[in-house]
Amino acid sequence: MKNHTLTIFIISLLLQTSFISYSQSSKNELYLSKIAINDSVFSSTFNEYKKVWVQLPENYNPKSAEKYPVVYILDGSVQLETLESVYSNYWGHFLPHMILVGISNQTNRTRDLTTSQIKTRRGAEFNQDTGGADNFTEYITKELIPHIDKNYPTTSYRTLIGHSYGGLFTINMLINHNSLFKNYIAIDPSLDWDNQKLLKQAKEKLKSEDFSEKSLFVSMAAEQLHMMDETVTIDNLMENTSEFTLFPRSIMEFSTFAETLKENGLNFSWKIYPEDLHGTVPLPSIRDGLVFLFKWFQFKNPPKYNNPETTIKELTKMLEEQAEIYHQNFGYAVPPMVEELFNGYGYMNMQMGAPDRAKLFFEMGVKYYPKSANSYDSLAEYYESVEDYTNALKNIKKAFELSQSDNHKQRMKTIQSKM
Repeated sequence: MKNHTLTIFIISLLLQTSFISYSQSSKNELYLSKIAINDSVFSSTFNEYKKVWVQLPENYNPKSAEKYPVVYILDGSVQLETLESVYSNYWGHFLPHMILVGISNQTNRTRDLTTSQIKTRRGAEFNQDTGGADNFTEYITKELIPHIDKNYPTTSYRTLIGHSYGGLFTINMLINHNSLFKNYIAIDPSLDWDNQKLLKQAKEKLKSEDFSEKSLFVSMAAEQLHMMDETVTIDNLMENTSEFTLFPRSIMEFSTFAETLKENGLNFSWKIYPEDLHGTVPLPSIRDGLVFLFKWFQFKNPPKYNNPETTIKELTKMLEEQAEIYHQNFGYAVPPMVEELFNGYGYMNMQMGAPDRAKLFFEMGVKYYPKSANSYDSLAEYYESVEDYTNALKNIKKAFELSQSDNHKQRMKTIQSKM
């Protein structure tokens, strides 16, 4: 094989690694139709309808006034499933209830996610349309987000996640259009694009501009840093100046630079995944990225909630402090626990023979989730357990008013029979 042919073959292989995971879009859409709402937005920017998938939280109640933070993920036809898997395992203690939005990039992906026009890439002619990130940004900011905010119970607390070219786009949003998103996760971002054009711009802006109240997590897949030379490792990567290592070197250069800056206010973290490839790194990156971005959401002193010796006064103070932490970070009032945890702690304390503690958690559930039939049902069950049937009936009636369910109707009759 001649050297020129070998070069083209390697470049082609490198390009395939960037797109290979996106060939499964149709298969993934069948799964998405089961877990998410298939929606679309007419874009005047592109003069066409754009697909979008919206997954509402499990506790979503159309009768409730509760609103939720939103996570937007690029390449939604492929990556929303991964995001949903992480979220479904980590909400509660690690993450709040959130709305997940998958943004479609099935057509014109390279054009829409890249930040400048190029004619060559990795030493070869590049014939795809490029450099349309500004138009796609306009679509997201002026059309997609307003559509989501109008049709779903959202708050203004937003997170953006992107992989590969999507990671390039995500960092561009932070650097040049950061008014709409609070958090950013850039997964193996293509910062080598256009001779590191965005990387160079980002370094200048990170030094000179204020990024307070913004958070960024960057990941890097490092199982294969040089396709032709296995001796290239994380330790000697920056010594290799070949075209083959420009992609990982760009990520490392950006991340080590951002890590050293403290005065710009950016809450930054990054992680190398030595056993992951470009196509496998989204799963651990989304998990670690979300846990980092919402580190403040995690309970302070969780063992005290489980300790039977923690007093009612202490528990009340802890919940008040947790609510204040959430208010400071979200920018609006948020319950100190998701509803499921109020119920969980309530029933745990009932089983442990601590009725006063159980009552506290059930009453807090009603206080913070007044439109939830389940909260009143749980408090009614507590009153039944202490044979206070008057209050049990009062609360189960409220549950029935909210749910109109046969179960609550029957519970009312059962409690009345005990009075």
